[in-house]
Amino acid sequence: MIDAETVSPHLVNAVVATEDRRFYRHLGISPRGIASAIRINLSEGRGPLSGHGGSTITQQVAKLMCLGVAYDPEIWATEAEYESDCRENSLWRKIQEVPFSLAMELRYSKDEILSIYLNRAYLGAGARGFEAAAQRYFSVSAAEVTPQQAAMLAGLLVAPSYYAPTRNLERAQERANVILNLMEEQGYLSAAEADAARANPARLSQAAEQNIGGSFADWIMAEGPDFLTRETTEDVVIRTTFDPEMQAAAERALQNVFENQVRAGSEAQAAIVVMSADGAVRAMVGGRDTQGAGLFNRASQAMRQTGSAFKPFVYATALDLGWRFDDMILDAPLTLNVPGSGPYSPTNYTGEYYGEVTLTDALRTSLNTPAVRIADEVGLDLVRTVASEFGIESDLAAGPALALGASESTLIEMTGAFAGILNGGSAVRPYAVQELRLLGDDTPMFEQRTGIRERVISEFAARQLTYMMSEVVASGTGRRAALPDRPVAGKTGTTQAARDAWFLGFTADYVAGVWMGYDDNTPLSGVTGGGLPAEIWRQTMEEIHRDLPPRPLPMIDPVAEARPAPQIVEEQPQGRRPDLAEQILMEVLGGLLGRN
Repeated sequence: MIDAETVSPHLVNAVVATEDRRFYRHLGISPRGIASAIRINLSEGRGPLSGHGGSTITQQVAKLMCLGVAYDPEIWATEAEYESDCRENSLWRKIQEVPFSLAMELRYSKDEILSIYLNRAYLGAGARGFEAAAQRYFSVSAAEVTPQQAAMLAGLLVAPSYYAPTRNLERAQERANVILNLMEEQGYLSAAEADAARANPARLSQAAEQNIGGSFADWIMAEGPDFLTRETTEDVVIRTTFDPEMQAAAERALQNVFENQVRAGSEAQAAIVVMSADGAVRAMVGGRDTQGAGLFNRASQAMRQTGSAFKPFVYATALDLGWRFDDMILDAPLTLNVPGSGPYSPTNYTGEYYGEVTLTDALRTSLNTPAVRIADEVGLDLVRTVASEFGIESDLAAGPALALGASESTLIEMTGAFAGILNGGSAVRPYAVQELRLLGDDTPMFEQRTGIRERVISEFAARQLTYMMSEVVASGTGRRAALPDRPVAGKTGTTQAARDAWFLGFTADYVAGVWMGYDDNTPLSGVTGGGLPAEIWRQTMEEIHRDLPPRPLPMIDPVAEARPAPQIVEEQPQGRRPDLAEQILMEVLGGLLGRN
């Protein structure tokens, strides 16, 4: 919390010069300002109250406080709708603002009203209030900002996201020059001071310049306890699992693939999650910054069909029941009668069938009919149970299409489920917050050191499954994800009509998941999970593992675990040796004959 008396005077001057030059003289409303705004709007072909509002700072505070009306979930479905309603520009809203603003002027001083504004205004990049924005963009307090920094912050008020310096620094600097001109015209800066500020425009701090981890931070604020994140006025220190180098590696991989391997102008989206085997999330990319992409986090919010990326949970169920990686399963035409739906006949991606194959080969080449056969034999209910216990919390399909990934899930859920395979079969709950404490307190109010939960499948089943998934990358559908210096296990996934493409996999050190698709479910053109998603995965993990020594995957040795060869009894060259029963019978008969 800051107030108008303790922040930099340059900041106060920049805000007043930009938003309300007569702030210290009017009584809360400015008829001249409203008339001027209406004239400008009409001259630019807009409605009288569309565009420039002509509101004083006091009126803007009235909007920020929603005219004293608190959020009621029975009236507004979301807080976003509530805030949108608060910012409405209509004649009726202007009329409502007048008595509220006059009452505020009677009750509070100008500095108190300005202090509310300085603490509540949204200034882009997730920063609400000028102290948060000064720290976010420049890593300094609002009490220490220079004239050029103050001008850039004040320039954000008209369009926070558009003018955010983390989005376009040059545009933000041009907007700041407009504010510096206003400050010079209104006498807040001398000509020499204004020239010096324009000659040395504000620049982002090193931390802000990196501009990474926005999706990760959004996820923390959404997942953390409300009383210590979104609904607190205290200063809270949050220690997280975030690794900025891994985040940068993921963002570079995504950018490189889209710049060099995707057609220009494509609106396709992608998301990446990297975590440790215990569920500690190290990096998260929620999507590409395309026009209209907004702040939607595709890593944690997008529910998408998983396709064949779901198959490991079918095989996990079978392996835990005693099936083996080298057991045989039939790949042939199959029709199942689904009550209420009729016959269901899955086909392979290639349209061909391969007869008797091992479970390993069925997963390696992502055959469909074996997965459906196995799910049918072990029971769909049990497959759903195993998948949900591994952390896939969304509704799972009831029919046999479950085995082929007809259900929807999020990337963070799927990556967490694969982490359970890596750690030996125990479920994990993906987590990012390690510690929450109030500023100045030594004792944390919340701590978490691992996300590992209960065991889902046996360790031996997990080690078999890891071997089977390593074959997917070594010689199957996921070959493009192979790393040059260490083994990788993973699984590709491509949904019907290629609306979603996945690659999820792990090394001995980290798990990562990549999803690719369109927000509006437009089919991808020529993209499968083993293509660009696997390429993004490989580039991300290559950089993450650059300085890590190679380690073996926690998997079985298929040679050591192979079934023993059947023993062959050679025929005796001079007749067959009688067995024990025959010997006894001969002795009895011999005795009888002898007595006779």
